[in-house]
Amino acid sequence: FSQACGMLRTILVTAAVLAHASSCAAFSSPLLTGLRTGSQRREALSLRMAEDKSVMNRREAMLAAPAFVAGAALVAAPAPSKAADGPFSLPKLPYAYDALEPYIDKATMEFHHDKHFNAYLTNLNKALDGKDKSLIDIQKSAIKDGAAFRNNGGGFYNHGMFFSHLAPPSQTGKPSPALAKAIDDSFGSMDKMKEAFNAAAAKRFGSGWAWLGVGPDGKLVIGSTPNQDNPLMEGAEGPKMMPFLGLDVWEHAYYLKYQNRRPEYITAFWSVVNWAKVSEYYENFAAKGQPVAWQ
Repeated sequence: FSQACGMLRTILVTAAVLAHASSCAAFSSPLLTGLRTGSQRREALSLRMAEDKSVMNRREAMLAAPAFVAGAALVAAPAPSKAADGPFSLPKLPYAYDALEPYIDKATMEFHHDKHFNAYLTNLNKALDGKDKSLIDIQKSAIKDGAAFRNNGGGFYNHGMFFSHLAPPSQTGKPSPALAKAIDDSFGSMDKMKEAFNAAAAKRFGSGWAWLGVGPDGKLVIGSTPNQDNPLMEGAEGPKMMPFLGLDVWEHAYYLKYQNRRPEYITAFWSVVNWAKVSEYYENFAAKGQPVAWQ
């Protein structure tokens, strides 16, 4: 955090110095020295100072904007990035970093997978400290076990599912007949399901996840959870379900491309959903009342 703030302060100070230097040069220009009366000079200087203040503000804003984004990314990124030894390892993406373009950009995928995902893995392995516990069992007791397991165990599970059920736009396919029927029976149509899901994702205040899953009665349900919580955790917010599709709505998942336009990112998500994988998760796990084992 201090490093990001330092970078931002340095850039802003540089912009201020440049703007001030420009102003000083203007004050000694031939135009000003050519004015004969003191009142003329004072009026010209007043106008010039007001103009330079506007220019300086614009320069600061232009220079500060990318610095702010970079600083925000640094602050948001959990650390460290190198995985610690432990029972879990970082899965490779089943596609190239740029394969989801233009809907999710290459830079976001690199940072999201290699830094954020890897950091949750690292910190989870550290928290386990040699203990042998399945990823599913970690989810169930994560809230009770404390922040290290809730944040990092949840973050590792959630991101693993998320990355595994994405695909290049040309390879997204369609839901299986069983999943398509479940969607129609539960929501009326695919479009209505997407509408409800998009609303849940957009309304999640701050950081969190939106989920599609199977409820206790066998029907599909939609909900959202804060931070790195998920519906498998005992005591988690939202409807009970076995989730089989999730969307990361943390800013680190979309800010480089979409900035504050979360609804646009949510809409783009549907263009890279791997319906074959989602259908597999539904039929082999969630529909049977079992948590998805994406590993």
